Amino acid sequence: MKNVPKAIIVLWISLLFIMYWPQGVGAAGLQEDNSPVPITTWEVKWGNEHDQGFISEVGRPDEVWERQGLEKPDYTTVNPSTESIWTRLTIPQLSEDDSAIRFENIKGQHIVIYLQDRKVYENYHYNYDNNAVLLPLSIENSHEQLYIWAENTNGRLGIFGTVEVGRYTNLQERYIHNGLLDVILGATFLFTAMTMLSCTFFFGKFHKGLWISLCVVMGSIGTMIITYSQFLYTFYQIYGDLYSILFDMAMLAGMPALCYFFEQIIGTGPYGIFTKLRKFQLVYSGIAIIALLLYFISSGQWDVLYVYLVQKAIGVVLVILLTLLMIGTISQALRRNKEAILLAAGYSTFALISVAELLWYYQRNGTYHLIWWKWSMVAFIIALIAILGSRFAEKHRQVIEYSKELELFNNELQRSEKMEIISELAASVAHEVRNPLQVTRGFLQLMTEQEDNKNKGYERIALEELDRASGIITDFLTFAKPEFDHIASLNIAEEFTHIEGILVPMANLEGGKITTDIPPDLWIRGNSSKFKQAFINIIKNSIEALQGQGQIDIWAYAQDGMIKVHVRDNGEGMDEEALVRLGEPYFSNKIKGTGLGMMVTFRIVEAMHGEISFTSTKGVGTEAVVSFAEFVD
Repeated sequence: MKNVPKAIIVLWISLLFIMYWPQGVGAAGLQEDNSPVPITTWEVKWGNEHDQGFISEVGRPDEVWERQGLEKPDYTTVNPSTESIWTRLTIPQLSEDDSAIRFENIKGQHIVIYLQDRKVYENYHYNYDNNAVLLPLSIENSHEQLYIWAENTNGRLGIFGTVEVGRYTNLQERYIHNGLLDVILGATFLFTAMTMLSCTFFFGKFHKGLWISLCVVMGSIGTMIITYSQFLYTFYQIYGDLYSILFDMAMLAGMPALCYFFEQIIGTGPYGIFTKLRKFQLVYSGIAIIALLLYFISSGQWDVLYVYLVQKAIGVVLVILLTLLMIGTISQALRRNKEAILLAAGYSTFALISVAELLWYYQRNGTYHLIWWKWSMVAFIIALIAILGSRFAEKHRQVIEYSKELELFNNELQRSEKMEIISELAASVAHEVRNPLQVTRGFLQLMTEQEDNKNKGYERIALEELDRASGIITDFLTFAKPEFDHIASLNIAEEFTHIEGILVPMANLEGGKITTDIPPDLWIRGNSSKFKQAFINIIKNSIEALQGQGQIDIWAYAQDGMIKVHVRDNGEGMDEEALVRLGEPYFSNKIKGTGLGMMVTFRIVEAMHGEISFTSTKGVGTEAVVSFAEFVD
């Protein structure tokens, strides 16, 4: 959550830079010594019903031309009797042969241009009405008449934007620059989408759907940006119909993919609105694509569904879709969903700009050329990639966490299996061996009572070893059957008073010192003798680790319903390998140690529903922490 504001700031800074950059490039191009001369006025007249763009259709004495220009662009409204318009302007005085005239945008699906009576330009019929035109001129063309015929079934006709005359090389740079950035931006999106799509095979089922939907959205956006660019229609206008079809196909494919991505990121929404929106959009896009294919196959003859579903209704559907997604995203962001906050920042930027442009487009009756939506789309795509990246990072973190837990569970399982085997073995050994040992000890005691003292030294050693064997068997039995015959409330302070009485003399003999700090009001449930046995084993190991001098600190406290007892020494300590194996049978750092003492200690603590852990540093010391559930009477 703490990184979301930083991501949003970077997102907006990137967008502002991207949106400013093309404008800065254009502004830099204007700062030249030989600045072009703008043409701001011209004359227009509506064409006749059967006009086909021949120069012979103009020049009659009874013609009425109306003076128009940039200050009055509303002349492009539809004339009910015709779908074409003639525009006439006069070339100003030219100072050099390397001259040209550039039209930023001529509205029309079919454009024909004449210089006096010579045809100098003609485009082709296609479903697109933005035309950037650059015509070379010479000094001889000064003061000549330029006639432009434009035809458009959509009712958008005439000159829009800048008309300027100047040096050909200067205007050519602007001419090529116009729309080229769109092609670069769109190609970047397409290349990124295809690169990402090639990685699909490496993802699981859940991520694969999100990843593919993001690839489809990015590919659709890239295709739309490229096919909406004036660059293609200026230099490769013969494929104009194909560009229009690809634009519509990309938009229809991207809309359901966008709905699916939103549904996966922020859920089904209230009343399942995002799921319903995705299903509706999938059906609508499917029908619209079929209508589009019928229109393309029939060369425009079966155009009823296409006109209504794709040309007329899709803008309204897109506005509603973007608005609903924005409202749903913001509502989820208000619930402090970090993915929804990041998505809302990127998507709201795109949606607000796009909806505003679409509304302005319809308010201008389709005469406005959409510009800013593609740059705001960059912010949206960055937000989508950031969200997917955050999900991958979260999944990676969970995988690492699960791996650690799995390793712990695996170690615990192995330990449990070992302990179970040893428990069975211990019970068997104790049962089979203890009785013969007791009989042998009895006979040895009888022998010691005889008056002959010749073998008394050997008999004493034999009795000590038998007692040691009996102790080992007792440890085995404690480990194998740790159930307690008597459970009572134990006061930790009182129990350690007895333990101190046993171990303080031993510590003093070894040159060590024991300090305790245990409050008198700590109680647990358990068996007193087993409790003492467990801590005697722990403290004895600490005493033996002191190697002559040192200190053992024992303290206890209550925390979150648990009683925690710490035993810390400043002895020789253990390395990581020895610490991991602590509690395993027959593992000990002592010369005559069997490892059974710590094994029994672990078993007693486990039987009392407690937990025990050790930390140690070689040459520094060891600390044991034993936790039991607190008993409250």
